Amino acid sequence: MPQLLIELFSEEIPARMQAQAARDLDRMVRERLAEQGLLPEGIKTFAGPRRLTLVAEGLPAAQGDRHEDRKGPRVGAPDAAIEGFLRSTGLTRDQLVEKDGVWFAHIHRKGRPTTEILTEILDQVIRSFPWPKSMTWGRGTLRWVRPLKRIVFLFDGEVVPFNIDGIESGDVTEGHRFMGSGKSFKVKDFDTYRDKLAAHFVILDPEERKDRIIDGARTLCFARNLELVDDDGLLDEVSGLAEWPTPVMGDMDPAFLDLPAEVIRTSMRTHQKYFAVRSPDGDKLAPHFITVANIEAADGGKEIARGNGKVLSARLNDARFFWDEDRKVTLEERLAKLTGVTFHAKLGTLAERVERLELLAKAIAPRVGADVAKAVLAARLCKADLATGMVGEFPELQGLMGGYYAREEKISPVVADAIRDHYRPVGANDEAPDTPVTMAVAIAEKLDTLVAFFAIDEKPTGSRDPYALRRAALGIIRILLGSESRAPVRELVADWYKSLRCYVDPGRALYVSTRRTTGYLGPRYRSPSDVFQTYVEEFEDALLEGRPYVVSTVEDFDIRFDRSATAGESPEGEVQYEFRPYSVVADEVMAFLADRLKVALRDQGKRHDLVDAVFALGDDDLVRIVARVEALDGFLTGADGQNLLAGYKRAGNILKAEEKKGELPAGPAVAMPGAPAEEGALIGALEQATPNVVQALQGEDFAGAMRALSALRGPVDAFFEAVLVNSDNAAERENRLRLLVQVRDLMERVADFSQVTG
Repeated sequence: MPQLLIELFSEEIPARMQAQAARDLDRMVRERLAEQGLLPEGIKTFAGPRRLTLVAEGLPAAQGDRHEDRKGPRVGAPDAAIEGFLRSTGLTRDQLVEKDGVWFAHIHRKGRPTTEILTEILDQVIRSFPWPKSMTWGRGTLRWVRPLKRIVFLFDGEVVPFNIDGIESGDVTEGHRFMGSGKSFKVKDFDTYRDKLAAHFVILDPEERKDRIIDGARTLCFARNLELVDDDGLLDEVSGLAEWPTPVMGDMDPAFLDLPAEVIRTSMRTHQKYFAVRSPDGDKLAPHFITVANIEAADGGKEIARGNGKVLSARLNDARFFWDEDRKVTLEERLAKLTGVTFHAKLGTLAERVERLELLAKAIAPRVGADVAKAVLAARLCKADLATGMVGEFPELQGLMGGYYAREEKISPVVADAIRDHYRPVGANDEAPDTPVTMAVAIAEKLDTLVAFFAIDEKPTGSRDPYALRRAALGIIRILLGSESRAPVRELVADWYKSLRCYVDPGRALYVSTRRTTGYLGPRYRSPSDVFQTYVEEFEDALLEGRPYVVSTVEDFDIRFDRSATAGESPEGEVQYEFRPYSVVADEVMAFLADRLKVALRDQGKRHDLVDAVFALGDDDLVRIVARVEALDGFLTGADGQNLLAGYKRAGNILKAEEKKGELPAGPAVAMPGAPAEEGALIGALEQATPNVVQALQGEDFAGAMRALSALRGPVDAFFEAVLVNSDNAAERENRLRLLVQVRDLMERVADFSQVTG
């Protein structure tokens, strides 16, 4: 069957856009072909520095005739509705067919040549292509990532006539800008296209370019008894910069090796796109680098290596300057600069954020078994490196450089490690911190990010998450679960609200609005220290009781709780910060973490409905929640669990029907004279199982609680087989309903089984 080949040849496409562009081209063409009933056997796309290519195999020469029965308005509908339906179908009223009181249109469309459809598709794709950034050029109106130069458009080996903004389709492309001598050549199909490109020094497939880079770099390293430092992100980027990638090894001044290894690698990677190399006997970097040229130089790359070495030396000289200058000022001394840096307009400065982090770390440290003083010190200094020259030049080194500078100041290694690692984990493949002090500061950092933006109502919406709150939530989850630290979420949110004391000092006043009565909550105090102590006590109470409040600037030595203001108003001064009530934010943060936990557990093979069943209990201890989910998962995979679940749902359906009639009877069921033996057996089984379940839950032995519940499986099955719940005898009926309520309530101590889907 015919083959489709499309090449869109342009000026240089940014490397960071190429992989997504290939995916978008595949998706857009595939979707539009499917809309026309054209299903290729396969589609493959390629992206490179100057071209996007698509090849589709197995397309038919023509579209088949299509028949469609389209449902329209009901018979007797207003004329306007029927006329609109007719316009959309292109039929007349007498061509409609009535079926079951509804008009149907039988639409027949004759198939068109595939080439005619392909020209429409290509025009749509080019004009609506979702480049992150695009441009126009010359006097045309067409937008593309860079000026579009040529279009190869072949179907079954023949050129498909096509024109867009003056660019004509053809069967001509060109190879490497330099090594290919800029010569153009004709192609007939994908095989000749790929082979001729290779003959003109262009490797079409980005995966082949990556293999060429890695193989060449490792060969160079092997020849000098060195090892390549793997960097998949850099490999992806460099493979998009060269059509004929040629690794070249260069040398650097060994004196630069006294800089932190991360500084050297970042300077190489960020500015120069170089790969680092190391000695094979350890992790120490070697005074060499690998650069990737886009040509095969006549001298084997010696001049390329020399020139790149000079540029790298200049970059590393800058890094050395920052390193030396930064160490002249302590981290503590740098904190003053954070007062002039805004973290967020609704949250204040970085200095205020650091104060929150200190208070949070102090509260969290005991929960994870950390030394409180060290956790507070690490939290205090963890953002200080944001004011250094090195982090200003290389923002990706924040945290890491703080750790280095802390060690230079002879600060405790435990504190230095916490400063270095407090951002972790920063991604799915990054390890979560596992030392107590680091865990305390890392949780504090992520908790502050998460709760702060919820408190100012800057929550993620859909796929939009500008403050990376999902990543922060997953980080908290991974740290807590990995360490099995017990930190109930609502208590953590309360810790954050208590940290808002950082906003008040003797130069500011806090206004709390409750109801319209005037007066202060306490007398005026003479000393700021007395005022602050009263503030701490009253403010924390106000926060956690959910009373609305604002923090405003008022030049006064009193901190007043004004009862005459309404929420969002301040009788004096300019309102600076407003936060939503604790109770609302705590519920939202808990739900947000629950969603993230579902994702994490689903990745581990756990069912999301089991997470729902546990979360419905209102538990907010993530470690305990996961333990319940795992126990529930194990319980429901067995026959006892499945049968008991069926019995629970049967009991639940009966109780729901009865609840619609009125309140369910209260109290325990009793053994009634003449009752079936199965009824008495279930009552006895409940009396035995209940204390076992309660004891197991108190000891957080959730698997044991499930085993205790499984003892009910046989009695419940027998009860429903032999006993009629809706007995004509009112006393019997009421007693049996009580019994079902007891079964339901006992099971729901373990999990809300109504949330389990199967």
